[in-house]
Amino acid sequence: MKRSIKKVAVLGSGVMGSRIACHFAGIGVSVLLLDMVPKGAEDSSKAAERNKLVNEALTAAIKSNPSPVFTKDVVKKISTGNFTDNMKDIAHCDWIIEVVVERLDIKQLIYTQVETFRKPGTLISSNTSGIPIHLMAEGRSEDFKKHFCGTHFFNPPRYLRLLEIIPTEYTDPEIVDFLMQYGDLFLGKTTVLCKDTPAFIANRIGVFSMMSIFNIMDKLGLSIDEVDALTGPIIGRPKSATFRTADVVGIDTLVKVAKGVADNCMDDEARAIFSIPAWLDSVVNNNWLGDKTGQGFFKKTKSAAGKEIVTLNLKTMEYEARTKPKFASLDAAKPIEDLKKRIKILSSGADKAGEFYRAFHFSLFSYISHRIPEISDEVYRVDDAMKAGFGWEIGAFETWDTVGVSNTVEAMKAAGYTVASWVEEMLATGATNFYKVADGKRMYYDIPTKSYHAIPGGEAFLILQNHSDKIIWKNSACKLYDIGDGVAGFEWSTKMNSIGGEVLEGLNKSIAIAEEKYKGLVIANDGPNFSAGANVGMIFMLAIEQEYDELDMAIRMFQNSMMRVRYSSIPVVTAPHGLTLGGGCEMNLHADKICAAAETYIGLVELGVGLIPGGGGTKEFALRAGDDLHEDEPETVTLKNRFFAIATAKVATSAQEAFDMGILRKGQDEVVMNIGRRITEAKKSVIEIYDQGYTMPTQRTDVKVMGRAGLGAMYAGINGMWKGGYATDHDAFVAKKLAYVLCGGDLSEQSLVSEQYLLDLEREAFLSLCGEKKSLERIQAVLKTGRPIRN
Repeated sequence: MKRSIKKVAVLGSGVMGSRIACHFAGIGVSVLLLDMVPKGAEDSSKAAERNKLVNEALTAAIKSNPSPVFTKDVVKKISTGNFTDNMKDIAHCDWIIEVVVERLDIKQLIYTQVETFRKPGTLISSNTSGIPIHLMAEGRSEDFKKHFCGTHFFNPPRYLRLLEIIPTEYTDPEIVDFLMQYGDLFLGKTTVLCKDTPAFIANRIGVFSMMSIFNIMDKLGLSIDEVDALTGPIIGRPKSATFRTADVVGIDTLVKVAKGVADNCMDDEARAIFSIPAWLDSVVNNNWLGDKTGQGFFKKTKSAAGKEIVTLNLKTMEYEARTKPKFASLDAAKPIEDLKKRIKILSSGADKAGEFYRAFHFSLFSYISHRIPEISDEVYRVDDAMKAGFGWEIGAFETWDTVGVSNTVEAMKAAGYTVASWVEEMLATGATNFYKVADGKRMYYDIPTKSYHAIPGGEAFLILQNHSDKIIWKNSACKLYDIGDGVAGFEWSTKMNSIGGEVLEGLNKSIAIAEEKYKGLVIANDGPNFSAGANVGMIFMLAIEQEYDELDMAIRMFQNSMMRVRYSSIPVVTAPHGLTLGGGCEMNLHADKICAAAETYIGLVELGVGLIPGGGGTKEFALRAGDDLHEDEPETVTLKNRFFAIATAKVATSAQEAFDMGILRKGQDEVVMNIGRRITEAKKSVIEIYDQGYTMPTQRTDVKVMGRAGLGAMYAGINGMWKGGYATDHDAFVAKKLAYVLCGGDLSEQSLVSEQYLLDLEREAFLSLCGEKKSLERIQAVLKTGRPIRN
């Protein structure tokens, strides 16, 4: 049957339930969020008192940081109630998600209520992370069992992309297929099919990984600060690394999962690793459970210098000042941008760091090899779960490929680690990797057939690097790929994907090649972020050396390149994700269409370093402000909104919010929920625009600007902010430069001007600010510390 999800019921409004509700509301689904009637309100007839628990939980979720919602309006899609009065309302829901406390008896009570009111055919699932799914299905009706499944979201649901789908023997395969597809396409999740085994996939491997690290740490005599330095971004893991992650998740939760595996996985060959170290027991007994109790492995304290974070010494059980670990291997690896090359260097290090990495990888590789086929029949599901659930940039089997499978197996055996027989059988067939790429498709080694198969559904996830055999052109920073169907794909790889001379050269060359041979061009990349903006270091160097002619040329080149994106003879579509700041934002502002990942944080942030957007961003905001003028509002309202977006260096906290800021265009640009699909959607858009008969636009000469009328209003607002102490002298100085450009200069009346006129104003203002001492101080602060200063 054709199934659609119009309304979802979420039963349980705790940390997970309220945030799952917010995520569904964020994609436009109506949500009914229910919880218990609070104690003492059982006899009340007032809805506010009977729904106090659920309403307070939802309010707390909306106010939490990071925000669980794409925009504040999302909450309007959520209605609240309680199990006693409103369980009957689940009859109107298409999917019921249970997120109550992790006790089987309580879940069974809830399911009995659900069966009373649930409409036959309605999806029903549990977000449990620890109770076997089949136990919850026992005793239920045939229709309930058929439509029941485990759907394990990871916290926070908006940001962690993993959704584990755990069917029982009773679950209709069509329901499993629907949930896998819905989670991917609508919820933006990496949906991973799991077996009903303890901790499923991600927590089984993730918690083993952390417990193994604890074990190795004790053997090598490493500290918490040293371990977190070794297990964070340097090896493609989140900044929270190991111990900070435990504090965030809850140390008691970590211990609970570890004990659950030890108690329920009697045949696990590494069961001893899940034993709780004495120091970890002490931490739990002290109720130092992490962020939830105000202290764990780390604690915030106040000192004469202000607030600081101190680290727990596991030998003395006292907090001490944090230390910056020094390892020769880390120093050698840090300058290397390519993660896989970095991991190779780290794994071969001759110091204690290298010893740690070898022990950790040997332990991990041994463990994952033995989990096939226990927790998954396919290696890619394990890697997908770890990347989406624990934020690993590359998965465990991918890491094994990186350091070399055959040579590592020999080293593991020599060090006393075992490897599952199927790995040795794979190597015996001549296959040396778990993955390979063929014809732009990612293939995985299939154990039963001893051959490589395409990853199912992979055609929806276009990865540029999988087309490395079809590179059309490249320089040291950029690559242009043939991504099929007459479309070219341009990407660059620099630190934070900043945009400098080589990137602009590559962009112009790629557009020229696409104009000659292709239907259009997609601009995207596979890095953690789209772009942190222009190469500020280069700007600073030229400004300090007073090379103003060269600086002027550089700004002209940037502006001309952005205008080339807008005014080319082929459609240019961008696919931003993550940080898309400054020059990265300006590139998107000039594209024919933007296919933005939902988690795109985009904005013009140049005011933070004492400059204005100089790559066409200010011009574009002036142009759009003129186009957006409405007869029924004062002419300066739209302009002021644009001005404040730049003046406050505002960054959209989601792609949806970027519509409200006027960066994304309603009816033209689109949001792609699943970040992995954004490049595929951009490619489709290129083809659609081309097939509709794309005609190169001509530069605008009819941009409406306000002149002095707008300047007066802008200056009055700036002076008010300055007098109120909300802006420094230099803030006000830079803001007036911005206002001058947005208003089209000191024109006596409202006028029509050309884009080039505005670009010239923008460039002149940018260059003049590059000569200001306070602007240079701000740039220098960002280059040194990563944070702007207010001077």
